[in-house]
Order: sequence, then structure tokens, then C-alpha cells
Amino acid sequence: MYKVALVDDHTLLSEAIAGLVRQFENFEVVNISVNGKELINYLNSTNAQIPDIVLMDVKMPVMGGVETTKYLTKHHPDIKVLALSIEEDEQVVMQMIRSGAKGYLLKDTRKSILEQALNEVLTFGFYYTNTVERLIKKSETTLEEEVVLKDREIEFIKHACTEMTYKEIAGKMFLSPKTIEGYRESVFHKLGLKNRTGLVIYAIKNNIFTP
Repeated sequence: MYKVALVDDHTLLSEAIAGLVRQFENFEVVNISVNGKELINYLNSTNAQIPDIVLMDVKMPVMGGVETTKYLTKHHPDIKVLALSIEEDEQVVMQMIRSGAKGYLLKDTRKSILEQALNEVLTFGFYYTNTVERLIKKSETTLEEEVVLKDREIEFIKHACTEMTYKEIAGKMFLSPKTIEGYRESVFHKLGLKNRTGLVIYAIKNNIFTP
């Protein structure tokens, strides 16, 4: 069973969403928190069940979605954040994506779309609606000259499109974690990217990786 946590200060709504998730095959809800700080306290507790996915609201008291997502990206990189909010503002959407969220859904989304998003985040590492893809494309840095990637960099990109951690990629490529970090920084710089999610999108669009 894949574990899901919800973070939302609207208790009734979060309970309703939790009820939907529990109906999905292979998913269970392990925690419901009213803000990011409460989620972090839960994750740091001795009996915590670390979730595979966190459904994250954006605007919450004490600690909001952007700040919490940044924390999880840094301290719990294996946890995938899927934003679930009423906010439609383009700037808010991009703040969540840049903070490390693997997708962005509105709270009035259909049950089937929510289930699809959860499954695709686990399978491909992200779930982007057409609107989010358009915003990401608009925010991408325009490269003035053709990017030349080395064979080992392409190999790294292919591995980075999977669920493997950077440490696991290092083992797969028979390299040190520090060397892999160097590949990551080099590739991100060449492609004008800021996170692994953007790398996956680039790889798919340029036929480097096929889901």
C-alpha cells in the first residue's frame, strides 16, 4: 500500500479528501495535518509512517505549502508533494512547482483525476496538467546555442527520470555520490533547469527518456 499524508487547515475538507483516497486501490492515508509544522512534527516522531505522497494545500497558518514543500524537498526528497489547492494564480502555481511540488491540482478536480495524479506521480515522478506545463514552458530559460550533452550526462538523465535516489544512481553508474552531484549541477546548468522535475520534462520532450 502506498502511503498518503494530507496537509490542509480545513478539517472537514481534508477528511473528505482522505475518504476519497482510501477508496483508491493500493493507497492508504497515514496522516492528516492542519499545517506544515504539524506535518514536520509528525515526520520527526518515532512512530511516523513516512508517506510516499503528500497532498499539500498552499495557504495555511503557521507554515504554508511553499515553505513546507521546500522543507520536504531538502530533508525528505523521497516524499513527493502534490499540491491540492483552490489557488489558481499563476505565480502561486509556479512557486509550488519551483519549491519541488510534482504536480498541482485544484480542489474541485474530479475523483478520477485525483487518482490518476497519484498514480502518475508514483510512476513517472510528476503529474502536470496542460496549464502547469504551459507555465513551466513559459518560465524556461531560452538557450542561445544548442546544448551538447556528453554520453555519461545522458546516462545520468535517464536514471534521474526514474524513482532512483541520487545515491542509487551513483551505485548504478559505479560513481561516487559526489561525482553524481557534479553531473547533476552540470546538466542543470547546461539546460537552464532548477529541479529534477524540469529535467524529466526536458528528457521526455527531447526523446531521451520514454515513460
